[in-house]
Formats: sequence, C-alpha cells, structure tokens
Amino acid sequence: MSSLAKLGQTGAWRAATAVQGRSVRSVACLFTSLPQRHFVPKTTNVGFSVSWSSSNPYRCFSASAARCSSSPPAANQKTPSYSYIVVGAGSAGCVLANRLTEDAHESVLLLEAGPKDKVLGSVRLSWKIHMPAALIYNLCDDKYNWYYHTLPQANMNDRVMYWPRGRVWGGSSSLNAMVYVRGHAEDYNRWQREGAEGWEYKHCLPYFRKAQCHELGENSYRGGSGPLHVSRGKTNHPLHKAFIEAGQQAGYPFTDDMNGYQQEGVGWMDMTIYKGKRWSSASAYLRPALGRPNLKTEVRCLTTRILFDGKRAVGVEYTQRGEKKRVFADKEVILSGGAINSPQLLMLSGVGNADDLKQLGIPVVQHLPGVGSNLQDHLEVYVQQQCTQPITLYKAQKPFQMIKIGLEWLTVFTGYGATAHMESGGFIRSRPHVTHPDIQFHFLPSQVIDHGRVPAKIEAYQVHVGPMRSTSIGWIKLKSANPMDHPNIQPNYLSTDIDVWEFRESVKLSREIFAQKAFDPFRGPEVRPGPQTQSDAEIDAFVRQAADTAYHPSCTCKMGSPSDPMAVVDSNTRVLGVERLRVVDASIMPSIVSGNLNAPTIMMAEKTADIIRGRPPLVSPDVPVYRPPTLETQR
Repeated sequence: MSSLAKLGQTGAWRAATAVQGRSVRSVACLFTSLPQRHFVPKTTNVGFSVSWSSSNPYRCFSASAARCSSSPPAANQKTPSYSYIVVGAGSAGCVLANRLTEDAHESVLLLEAGPKDKVLGSVRLSWKIHMPAALIYNLCDDKYNWYYHTLPQANMNDRVMYWPRGRVWGGSSSLNAMVYVRGHAEDYNRWQREGAEGWEYKHCLPYFRKAQCHELGENSYRGGSGPLHVSRGKTNHPLHKAFIEAGQQAGYPFTDDMNGYQQEGVGWMDMTIYKGKRWSSASAYLRPALGRPNLKTEVRCLTTRILFDGKRAVGVEYTQRGEKKRVFADKEVILSGGAINSPQLLMLSGVGNADDLKQLGIPVVQHLPGVGSNLQDHLEVYVQQQCTQPITLYKAQKPFQMIKIGLEWLTVFTGYGATAHMESGGFIRSRPHVTHPDIQFHFLPSQVIDHGRVPAKIEAYQVHVGPMRSTSIGWIKLKSANPMDHPNIQPNYLSTDIDVWEFRESVKLSREIFAQKAFDPFRGPEVRPGPQTQSDAEIDAFVRQAADTAYHPSCTCKMGSPSDPMAVVDSNTRVLGVERLRVVDASIMPSIVSGNLNAPTIMMAEKTADIIRGRPPLVSPDVPVYRPPTLETQR
C-alpha cells in the first residue's frame, strides 16, 4: 500500500500526461468539469423583520438574527438564509445534503473547510484521492488533511501521535483505506442500553441496507440499490488466501460476510470501491445532488462559531478567503465536522464545560460538560513477517512499476492501482466469555512504516491488529479561543490494565496465525516485533513504542438520555439545552463500535435524515445474528 501510493510526480502525474501524449494543460482540457450551477438564495436587509411563504425554500431571516452578537452586520448588508446549514461535507454531511434536498421545498447550505475532491471535475487529475492505492499520499501532507497531533501519551513513551482527518469533500471517506465494516449487532444494542433510544440493531440495519449497493446483491443484511457502492477485492493475491486459510487452521471459522449474519471469523473484506475508483460519501451522495437548485455548497471556508439568539441556534459565522461571513438557518444548524471539529465548534460557540469556557473568555450559552469528553479510538500495531517470495507490493515502488500501474489505472481504472489491497481480515474474541469479537485484523501483502510516510524496506506482509472496545477514555479541549488553533487531543491510550493485556494477546494471536501451515511457503523471519520480543514485558514495551491510531476517533458528543450528565445530544441527535442545533457524525456514538467507522457514520446520517424529515423509522425485526456455540473457550 505504501509503495503503491508513491506513484507521485514520477508516476501517476507523468502517466496522466502520457495518456494522450500531451502536456498537463492539454490533458486537463480533456476532462469534464462539474456542471455550472446558478443558485441565488433570496436575501434580506438585516435590520428589519420580513415574512415569507412557507413554500419558498429560500428564506430571509428576521431582525432577531442581527441581535445574535455584539457585532451585527451593517443595516444594508444582505444576508442569505437556508432551511438547514450543514457544517462539514464529510461522511455524514454529504448524506444529509443529499437526503434533505430530496424535499424540493427545503434548502441546504453545505459548508466545507477544505476543497472539492476533484481538480477541474476530473477523477484522473485528482488521482491522489480517487486512485485507491494512492491513499497514503493524503496522509503525508495537509492539502486535504487537518493533520492533527495528540498530546504526549504518558503510557506510550510520551509519544505524540499523528491523527490525520479529512478536510475535503467526502471528509475522511476521501482519505481512508476504503474498508467497509459495520461493527457488530451488539454494538447497537449496547447503544440502546446506554441511552440512545431507538438505535438498537433492528433500527440501524435497515439504514445500512438503505445506504448500500453491494456488488453481490441484496439480501436480509446487504442493500442492493443504495448510493454507496461496496465491492470485494479483485487481486486474488496468494497472501490473502494464505491469511484466510491460516486463520481457519488456527481454529477460527470462515465468514462469507463480516457485515452480515456472522462477523466472527476470517474472510474477505468489503470495500467502498466502485469500478476501480474510491467511492467516498462525496461520490455516493454529494455529487448526484449538486444539480439540485435547493443545494448550495461552499468550500475552503472555516466555520468559526454558531450564532445564537438566546439559546436558539440561528446561523453560523465563517471565514472564506480572508472575509468573515454569516449565514442563517430558518430550521436548523447541523454539525457534521467529525469527532474533533464538532466538539471544537460547540465549545468555541459557548456550548461545553462552563468552567473551561470561562477560562478562555468564551461566553457560556449552555453548560454541557460532556462536550469533548468520552473520546474513544482504536489503537493498532503491525505484526510484520518477511516474505521469502517476491510477491508482495514491495517492487511496486520501483519507478518503472509506478508508471505502469499509473498508466493502467488512468486509462482503464484496473490493476494494482484499483484497490487499497486490504482485501482480507478477521474478527475474533480475545478470551473466553467475551460475547462477540473484540479484536480486529486487517491483512496487507506489504510492509507499512509510519503511516506509509516511510517507504517499505523489504518484501514483507503484515497484519494490522488491535482491540476494538478499549476502556481507555480521553478528551478534547480548546487550546485557545482562536478557531485556527487545533484543540488539545488527549486519547489517554493504554491507561488501563485490561487494554495493555488485550494488546499483548493481539500480538500473540497474530503470531499464532502467521505460524500456521498456510504461510509455510512464504514465511521468512519476523520483522516486527521481532524474534527478540518474547516475554510479556517485551511485548508490552513493543506495543508502547509501535502502536498507532487506526484513525477512528469518536464519541466526543455522546448521544444519550437527557438525565445523563455527560450526554451532549438526545436520541434524535439534538443538542441538549439549546434549540435548533444538531450534531450528526461519529462524535455522537455513545461508545465506539467493533470495527471501522465510515459505514456506521453513513448509517447514522441516513437514520437522522429520516428523523429530521419526520419520517417513521425503518425497522428490521427478527434478523438473526450469529452467536458462538460456546463462550467457555476463546475460539
């Protein structure tokens, strides 16, 4: 994966110019740009009340909007207003923009801090996003990436951890490894018990299905006609086959659909790749809606605060090209910035822990101590084995191979550039009496070093492994009242004994799989942790030094009962204590799910769109879910 991503200026960019044998400028002219849209919302001179027809989607806000701050717009300034303002065009925001504008009488303004996900409307010129194998590129710079870092981690040798997050149309679904994992049914039943009324599995499954269009067709678990295309890997790589066979030799079952009846076991992963291209939420939801006259998008605009009239959200303020702007919402402001940006914006706007806000001189609108609390993430390590045969992705970093891979993808969207190569994996239980899997594997026929920012050194394969329901809980707090400053991020990794034990077991169980007969034709010396790492203390030391984020921050605006002092939103995703304000993204998860977060986040946005539109919730009762035949053993 890392080596394929290094197509770079010597690879895909040169290949792009070679497709037609012309200069870059000439090639750019061949690609189709996004259609022009002429969207002119109605405006009003803020400073006097106006009325409007309820059938008009472009509404003008009344004079009360001018009283929401000490620095109102000038009396003659025309201020646009929309039914809904959605902050963040990521995995959830794109869904909401699409679903809410299905109602022609409603209007939506979608604000994104980053750029569009296409250059001149071209997939080929935007290969760093749309070529699945090039995913590492956007983890290595801040063009489409917030490029966050945590505070030093006391239980990880004081390491400062790198946290990439998407800042582009599609959000992190334009940067991620395209693995489609829903989590386990019990995750959502647990949410119900934790106070998220109406979010148990039977009410979530139909929204997973509504979103999905799986290439294998529709059944009780999979969707067949949704906008989000999901596929299986096409490389048929012998190392993926070896991993699945080795997992079965180690005693784990084969599962033909980790997102269906049975998560537990090893098998083939689902991926959000369609016809050889990344299929982000921008591709699935936003782009099909761009032609609607009731959708307006703005890019490269940083939302700096929510505007309140008392405790009623009435709009937002943002900066764009150095200019401060305001827009107003007739119905609701919806935050979909993700688990870092959404709590940050709430706190900047006076919604959060009152003591913390007062220390920074931020006027308190609503005391909600849960904002930024309850931070949860998945941590993982790479267990790496040298490969004795030259069949890994190592040679793909050679200049000739890079050009060859780039040319094939740019011309027909096939080949090694058309996959992220995480095509197999698994879910297992760490110990007896665990009711559903709590360890996840992603297998990769390549070596990754430092998020792929360092090229692979040898022919090797690896498994990404880590616990999925760690008990270490962190927080996010403002560094200052300046919206440009990244917040302080404290995940508190490995702060509990059980988390340390689960990681130790994760390493041991990975080694056991790699030691099976299926890997005999390929197995060379262990690279990481290495043969010198054997005792529990040595494994623990390796984890402290080598573990890194799996890119799944969540739970910082927890959904729960109004009686829960740490809840931030109710079961309808409305922010507690204020009016006309919602949060819809991974931050509202009551607790982290057992798997990757993109699919659950899209599901949550689909379900919330129905809530906002007043539609009855979908339900799939009595869908069976696999249970282990016994809990007395680990497998």
